Amino acid sequence: MAATIHDKYEIESEGPNICLWLKGNWRFSDGIPPATSLTEQLAKHPHCQHLKFHSEQLDQWDSGLMTFLVRLIEHCRQQQIAVDQSGLPQGVQKLLKLAAAVPERKGARRKVLGQPILARVGNVTIELHRNWEDLLDFVGEIMLALVNMLRGKARFRTSDLLYQIEGAGPSALAIVTLISVLVGMILAFVGAVQLRLFGAQIYIANLVGLGMAREMGAMMTAIIMAGRTGAAFAAQLGTMQVNEEIDALKTMGISPIEFLVLPRLLALFFTMPLLCIYADFMGILGGAIVSATMLDISFFQYFQQVQEAVALKHFIIGIVKAGIFGVLVATAGCFRGIQCGRSASAVGYAATSAVVTSIVLIVVADAAVTIICQVMGL
Repeated sequence: MAATIHDKYEIESEGPNICLWLKGNWRFSDGIPPATSLTEQLAKHPHCQHLKFHSEQLDQWDSGLMTFLVRLIEHCRQQQIAVDQSGLPQGVQKLLKLAAAVPERKGARRKVLGQPILARVGNVTIELHRNWEDLLDFVGEIMLALVNMLRGKARFRTSDLLYQIEGAGPSALAIVTLISVLVGMILAFVGAVQLRLFGAQIYIANLVGLGMAREMGAMMTAIIMAGRTGAAFAAQLGTMQVNEEIDALKTMGISPIEFLVLPRLLALFFTMPLLCIYADFMGILGGAIVSATMLDISFFQYFQQVQEAVALKHFIIGIVKAGIFGVLVATAGCFRGIQCGRSASAVGYAATSAVVTSIVLIVVADAAVTIICQVMGL
């Protein structure tokens, strides 16, 4: 009879039979020997056919013992060694039986494999093509819904439209005020650094007025609404998609585009120009604060210079941009919400994607409108 002694176990072998005596505490805090140390010992007995446990000397144990035994039994199964578990404590036997009751599903473990760069580019291209087709279908459905609305046949509740206008308009005044005033102050401060060198501080009013009226008022308001309202639209519709509420509307013969998307689209289309006008004046006010405190330019001089430098057409261009941005933000948010999957993570992805898509569309549309205005001499 050969024996191998370890501080946690002892192996006794007699022909094809091996007895494993477990000793002491088998807890993670006391240190668990790796299962490979025992499997190496079993490899020295190539004619082993039967493994039996003895636990009379076993004291305290926890899941560390279970992990050790599961790996050992799996090794014995691969080596076609019969295992007798009757010598283990009753609690250990029950847990082993429970662990073996449901085998591990194949492919359940996460595999992290590197993907070739060409495959990544191909997947991104396919996804962009699919999204582009879905977006065109979505825009087409919106156009049909608008036609039905003009004909008085669109099915949506006026209360929903008013609720969305309240959420997209008055509820956003606080953040629009803060951002617009700060942007106006930043424009004035940056302009003051250079214009002060030439003694032309008064022209800060021109810089801030034109910048807010034509670009920054509409742009900053649109970005705020993309992160605030566009993401909310995507999350709301995405949650409805998860709860199958949109499927229920289709089952009842109600168009989700008319009932859900149209009120949100109209709400942003109506409120964005008004928010843009408000942001323009708040930005100009921010520039006036900097001019009065840093450059000794009175409020009267500042606003008189703004009135002379900024014509009405500049405000109109900014307001038109704001209306276009509002349609784009609502379309992107609702599109990502309708396109959402059926899980909680899909809702988060839809909200994030709505913000990114909205900002990209805003920048592209702003560049296009600016070029058109430049060509037309506006």
